Amino acid sequence: MLYLGDCVKVMKELNSNSVNLIFADPPYFLSNDGLSIKSGKIVSVNKGDWDKLENHSSIDEFNNEWLKECYRLLKPTGSIWVSGTRHNIFSVEKEMKKLGYKIINIVIWHKSDPPPLIYKNKFKFSYEFIIWAKKGRTHYFNYDEMYSVNNEEMKDVWTLPAVGMDEKTFGYHPTQKPEKLLERIILATSKKGDLVLDPFLGSGTTCYVAKKLNRKIIGIEITEKYFNIAKNRILSIK
Repeated sequence: MLYLGDCVKVMKELNSNSVNLIFADPPYFLSNDGLSIKSGKIVSVNKGDWDKLENHSSIDEFNNEWLKECYRLLKPTGSIWVSGTRHNIFSVEKEMKKLGYKIINIVIWHKSDPPPLIYKNKFKFSYEFIIWAKKGRTHYFNYDEMYSVNNEEMKDVWTLPAVGMDEKTFGYHPTQKPEKLLERIILATSKKGDLVLDPFLGSGTTCYVAKKLNRKIIGIEITEKYFNIAKNRILSIK
């Protein structure tokens, strides 16, 4: 099921204790009129109004609102993954602890192909954080599936490339996550037939991969342009 609208308002209409797994890629609040490099060209870092801090009362309040609804929706054995950078992830962690989440791991997604620096006065940015947390005392983890990737216990640093052009055929989203990343998360922490929720759907990667892996899906996206990209992408699965 896909919803066009504000994720907090939509989630308030959904049943408590109904979701097995949540992946959330909330605004990082990076849209500050700065510059970056993309495909060898200098581009604006602005993503959209949804990513501008001035459009929210505070980062903490924003994160508390949507995380509170996610907590209510998770089953007692369910878990949530939240991606971010230093700009938002410490607020996410703080609000998670306030709400009663129990953090399991903080995974580092090391990007094997990060963009170059535009200003040569710092180290190149090449990673994002992904917090993995649970609601109750127990949670599902497919240890054997993860062990089989490299025939060893999987570490909490994952080296994976950014999104390939073949994953953008239905349209462009500025913060799209790679399918390999979501595939790993979904296989590790959900079973076939489980319900997977993405409250910040974007171009639809979470629900696209979850549907291919025979999970049930709920996706929520506030921007109509991206909602249509996600819908067409997900409907392309036969």
